[in-house]
Parts: sequence; C-alpha cells; structure tokens
Amino acid sequence: MRNLLDLDAAGLEAFVAGLGEKPFRARQLLRWIHRRGVAEFTAMTDLARSLRERLAGAAVVAAPPVISDSTSADGTRKWLLDVGQGNAIETVFIPEEDRGTLCVSSQAGCAMNCLFCATGRQGFNRNLTTAEIIGQLWWAEHALRAQQGVTAEHERVISNVVLMGMGEPLHNYNNVWSALRRLIDPEAFGLGARHITLSTVGLVPMIDRMADEGLQIGLAVSLHAPNDELRTQLTPINKAYSVDELLAAVRRYVAKTNRRVTFEYALMAGVNDSPELAQEMAHKLQGILCHVNLIPLNPIPDSPFQPTSDEETERFAQILRNAGIPTTIRLRRGIEINAGCGQLRRAMAASGNGRRGVKMQPAENG
Repeated sequence: MRNLLDLDAAGLEAFVAGLGEKPFRARQLLRWIHRRGVAEFTAMTDLARSLRERLAGAAVVAAPPVISDSTSADGTRKWLLDVGQGNAIETVFIPEEDRGTLCVSSQAGCAMNCLFCATGRQGFNRNLTTAEIIGQLWWAEHALRAQQGVTAEHERVISNVVLMGMGEPLHNYNNVWSALRRLIDPEAFGLGARHITLSTVGLVPMIDRMADEGLQIGLAVSLHAPNDELRTQLTPINKAYSVDELLAAVRRYVAKTNRRVTFEYALMAGVNDSPELAQEMAHKLQGILCHVNLIPLNPIPDSPFQPTSDEETERFAQILRNAGIPTTIRLRRGIEINAGCGQLRRAMAASGNGRRGVKMQPAENG
C-alpha cells in the first residue's frame, strides 16, 4: 500500500496514471489530503466511485500514530509520535498572538551528539521519510482545526513551520527538501517559504547546497560557542567544520539569498555565558546579516549543563546589542510538558510509559 503523504504533485500524477486516471485527479487528491485533512477515500466525494475503490485497495493516507498528546498552561501542545521499531519522534505546536508555529522533527534521534541536547544523548536510529515529516504537519494542522472548530478549507491554524525538532535536517537532506517543497505547493499546504525555517548545527556543504535551492526558506544556525576549542567540546561536528568555515558558509548563503540568518545560542551556566565569550561572538559576527536568538537551556535530569540565570542572560544579550548585533532572548515554553527537543521521548523512556509495542529504548549510535 502506497502512503500518499510520500508523494508530491508529480508523484501523485504518476500514481494516478498507473490507475488509468488523468493528471487532474492528482490535484484533487492533493487538496483532499492536505487542504482538508481527509484520509478516507470514501469521503473524497468529487472522485469517481471506481477511483475511490481502486485507491482504497492501493493506497493509504497515514501519519505516524500518536503515543501521547499534552498541552501546557501556556497553550503549547506536544505530540509524541510512533515511527516504528521502538522509535518515537516529537512535534510541538507553539501558539502566539500573531502566529501558530509547528516545530517538526527530521530524524529518529540525532547523530550530531551535541553534549547538552536531550535528543543527542539518545543516539541516532534513522532518517525520517518524507511521509513521516509531512505527516507531523498533516496530523497537527487537522487535530488543531478540530480542537478550535476551524472548518474553512483556506484557514490555517499553523502559519509557520520550523525544523528544530529531533534530528539534524541537513543530515536528511533529500527527504527534508522533498517535504519542504510539499509545504509550499499551493495545491497542498500552501505555506509561504518565508514562513519556514530550517535549523542546522552547521553541515557546511549542505548549507551551500541549500543556498542554491532557490527557495526563500529561513536558515538558523546552532552556534553555541564562538571559538573552536569550546564549540568542539559542545558540538563535535565542529571537528569537521570549524567556526570560521561555518561563518564563511553563512556569508556565502547571505550573499546568494539576501536572507538574514539566525544564530541560535543555548546559554549554559559557567560554560558559554561569560562576558568575554559574548564579546568574542560579537566580533566574529560583525558584517554578517544576522540575528542572535539566545535560548535558555531546557534542563535535562542528571546533566552537568544547567540554564544561565536571567541576569546573566540579559548581560550576555546586552553585550551583543551594544556591538550592533540584533539579539533576542527566546521565551521558554511548555516546560511542564517536556516541550524541549527530545525531553518528552527521554522522559517516556525513563518512566516506561510508551505506547504498547513501542519499547522506547534509547537508540543506538549509528
């Protein structure tokens, strides 16, 4: 059975052609699946009955099943989804006054092994398929519509998508970009490319490749330290691509796309939050069209890395601002439901409260 969430417009055209149907049927399917969130072919009333019957025997529309669904006091909603073979991924919806942002995962686990990251501590199992990436948005959008009573096909609850969940998106490049093109397809989800942001720890060749894609997808770079000695300790990928190499790739990206890049910096008490490091970072970022997003670290039990105090966070931010670097401090959301990347999966594994058949064991390094 073919999962139609895996297919873009061209793929659906080829699929329906194999069923003896004309190309316009693919556009109808795209609208039913993505615009209306319909998974049952019998409900797709403008398709011929004979086609609906053939589809029912040859295809499915299947997002990953939900293991848990939690909502915090601030409205943040987090799903833990089953992707098979004991693996689970996380998807988080963050409502704000002017937008609704969905944080999407790209891998089951992560191979980057950043020391302070809950996902990195769980190891890497595999890349998600395009259907599993798209399925997170498909499930969340229509679950939220049902919750909020939104029935109009053109209305969206999710206005922005960030690939900042579990995994390194550029380590799963082909499937991620296939999903991104589906998100901006006006016949499918129809999100504007500027409403999508991809976050990477810094795979330099893939940043260069992304710059050539011709889409106005936003780029966020997880920096976390301004020099090689400290960044290599925190993010081992720095052994392959130094800070200077990474910043050079960002400059090339800005030159090609004219897009501002966001640098993400998770502040850790006594590790990377000193005034000296703030000054070093301000010097390194001079001349780059960028914005710094300081992130209060989501604490992990038994981890030596703890969040920087509010006072030290503000001092770090002010040093950057004084140097002319636009800087904001991210509001921490959903703490009581483990909304930080990898936290819920880790908590479920520790408690043994996984879905029946999902063992929730930490993934092995791959």
